Amino acid sequence: MNIGKILIVDDEAQLRSLLARIIKLEGFLVTEKEDINSAVKLLDKEEIDVILCDVKLPDGNGVDFVKEVKSKYPIIEIILLTAFGNIHDGVQAMKNGAFDYITKGDDNDKVIPLLHKALEKVMLQKRVLQLEKQAGKRYSFENIIGKSDAIRAAISFAQKVAPTDATVLLLGETGTGKEVFAQAIHYASPRAKKMFMALNCSAFSKELLESEIFGHKAGAFTGATKDKKGLIEEANGGTLFLDEIGEMHLDLQSKLLRVLETSEFIKVGDTKPTTVNVRIIAATNRNLEEEVKIGRFREDLIYRLNVFTISLPSLRDRREDIPLLAENFLQMYALRSNKRITGMNKDFIHHLTNHYWRGNIRELKNVIERSVILTEGDELTTDSLPLELQISSLAQSSSSFDLATIEKVHIQKVLRHTKGNKTKAAELLGIGLTTLYRKMEEYQLSAN
Repeated sequence: MNIGKILIVDDEAQLRSLLARIIKLEGFLVTEKEDINSAVKLLDKEEIDVILCDVKLPDGNGVDFVKEVKSKYPIIEIILLTAFGNIHDGVQAMKNGAFDYITKGDDNDKVIPLLHKALEKVMLQKRVLQLEKQAGKRYSFENIIGKSDAIRAAISFAQKVAPTDATVLLLGETGTGKEVFAQAIHYASPRAKKMFMALNCSAFSKELLESEIFGHKAGAFTGATKDKKGLIEEANGGTLFLDEIGEMHLDLQSKLLRVLETSEFIKVGDTKPTTVNVRIIAATNRNLEEEVKIGRFREDLIYRLNVFTISLPSLRDRREDIPLLAENFLQMYALRSNKRITGMNKDFIHHLTNHYWRGNIRELKNVIERSVILTEGDELTTDSLPLELQISSLAQSSSSFDLATIEKVHIQKVLRHTKGNKTKAAELLGIGLTTLYRKMEEYQLSAN
């Protein structure tokens, strides 16, 4: 339970003391001050949630004090108390940001309910700020893992463009972290407190994608029973991230081009344009210039999108980062699985660093999650890796990819399948038991 901190500002000592006693009985922490000057000094030193303030004070007016407080401490709520209420003061107080304006004596019964409502609003605002702070930290550039020159160069470019309103085009293979970069750019920009909306253009048909991005009016098509805001309008003031933009239909590319040129668009079924202030970050794993040549992408849209282009490296181009990423995913999935796994053995890391990683970071993340699920001990070993990964990593690290490499991995897999039963393993392999023993000795394989 949150205990609200209340400040009473009133030059009438008797009334101030009476109010303080009543409010303390409700469980609030109360501080008293007799004028604006002493109240200002207190606010500089202590955190206050709600202020109960008289309108007429020896050194100023409570209505003006509201404006001063809200400009410096916007979360604090202020309830003004007046002996002689008048409409003009009440209106001005609310304009200045007062939570409410009540008359002493006549509205005494309202004080405690108003305090609870004001405190509820303060706590909600604090929670929002906390979540915004957490989101900003979670999606910051500092949380992008990697020390390789390739990833540091990409981060450096992104940090330079983040404070601007420039449109950004992120290029890179699937799974290289394009959305992570888009979020980091957003939260490092002046738009950080507004919405970040993300959409994968390859996940929708042309008609659904148009409605998702631009919205529609009621009756625009069968099933459109009410007006719907599109993501571009939801992101007004913030950022819209369009992933896999190379999959967008040419007709929709025209509408997006208009947004980039005029900040206007027309909803499906509407006749009037809607104006937005939104930053576009787009991403693709396609070669857009090749798409232009074959008629699948507008050349003029490319010019608008690639105001600032950032190429994200594949995981195989930053192999020195693989152990760092793997360790991060290990800690995350071990915590979720409530397992005490302290690390990865050298062979496990060797396999990871030599794998080709067509799916990049996304594939690595899935492999580590699988390994955590399968591991019973306190260390990840090659036994928990998929057979395909073991073969591919051995092939990458070997000067020649011979049958012995595949044979070694396959025998180990069969032994794991039979839980070390060599007789059964030999039967499944179609070889004699003596041959199996010889192969195990040759490849230095264990039965477990």
